[in-house]
Amino acid sequence: MHEEELESRTVRCPYCDTAFDLQIDASQGSHATWEDCPNCCAPIQLRVEVSPISGDLESVTLGRDDDVL
Repeated sequence: MHEEELESRTVRCPYCDTAFDLQIDASQGSHATWEDCPNCCAPIQLRVEVSPISGDLESVTLGRDDDVL
């Protein structure tokens, strides 16, 4: 993975509402993963949607650990 493949998005923690920058690797395609909040350390679900045609990052959805994304 090269740094130019990472896309930065400012998001808010669904637990403590702290804004933070998230580095997303769109080269993995659409996927689900977990990230810990840098402020409260709560586990955040991430659903990353990438266009299968262009490879562009379309959306990032965040949820709590008990949410269904």
